[in-house]
Amino acid sequence: MLRIAVLGAGRIATIHAANVASHSDVRLSVIADPWREGVDRLAAKLGCAAAYDCAQAITREDVDAIVIGTPTDTHIDLMLQAVERGLPVLCEKPIDLDFAKAAEAVDTLERLNGKVMLGFNRRFDPDTLRIRKAIAEGEIGDVRQVVITSRDPGLAPMEYLKHSGGIFRDMTIHDFDTARTLLGEEPTQVMAIASRLVEPALEGIDDYDSVMVLLRTASGKQCHINCCREAAYGYDQRLEVFGSKGMLLNDNHRPNTVRRYSATQTEVREPLENFFLERYADAYRNELNQFIAAIQADAPLPTNARDGLKALHLANCALESIRTGRAVMVCE
Repeated sequence: MLRIAVLGAGRIATIHAANVASHSDVRLSVIADPWREGVDRLAAKLGCAAAYDCAQAITREDVDAIVIGTPTDTHIDLMLQAVERGLPVLCEKPIDLDFAKAAEAVDTLERLNGKVMLGFNRRFDPDTLRIRKAIAEGEIGDVRQVVITSRDPGLAPMEYLKHSGGIFRDMTIHDFDTARTLLGEEPTQVMAIASRLVEPALEGIDDYDSVMVLLRTASGKQCHINCCREAAYGYDQRLEVFGSKGMLLNDNHRPNTVRRYSATQTEVREPLENFFLERYADAYRNELNQFIAAIQADAPLPTNARDGLKALHLANCALESIRTGRAVMVCE
């Protein structure tokens, strides 16, 4: 039975740890994080060992694979330590906020033949998987345009935003990865605009809360991404893929599908699911399942560290477009 260590005891690591603990083919060996209270609480709940040093947890004899859900600035060191011991890794995005540092790490990981899967969980959302399958089967012909809408239900705390790397590296990076997978080609040109329509104080940390991005590939395929940190009606997550033979759309998720009609209102529905933990619960489970299945079959992982680097590069190109007011060519 595959034995897994989860590094981190915060929000994302808690999701991963619970999914590992509930998986029938693996065992959650240990949860590690310097945050003792969080580790103790989570380890007691899930029935595994507790550790307070992530590096030491990697060296345990009862660990065959690593899941990293720690702060971004620890990702590279922990990934490299695990890979040097021959352990496969599932790591949350991004690799790092510094592109040069991330690029050097990816080169090292590839030189070591490290098995590292970047946690772009939206790739594994059931809706997205169905859309990708339909594209692959030629249902809508040649993809021409992709439209991605991603809006959070509310602004994150300012303390989080200060260390997030900014909206493009923290939030829109998921959409850059989604665009790459749906377009079927790498974007070669990026044009972005950004505003502070929710919280003007974001100017103090050189960040934005409302952005739009246009991507174009070498063959001319187009993608429009629109993101906002606040949507009064809930967590807004929609995809549209338009092709030569038709179009694919997904709907936002709600707690139930009941619609109410009366003399004064029609089509009254429950609000949207309120946050990514609810909306993408299935995606996180699917992501872990595919990580485990690939390890057990000794097959390639469904995402890799270079996927993370490419999405980070697109984020940086968007920032350069904001700075210059011009379209930016994507250079490898």
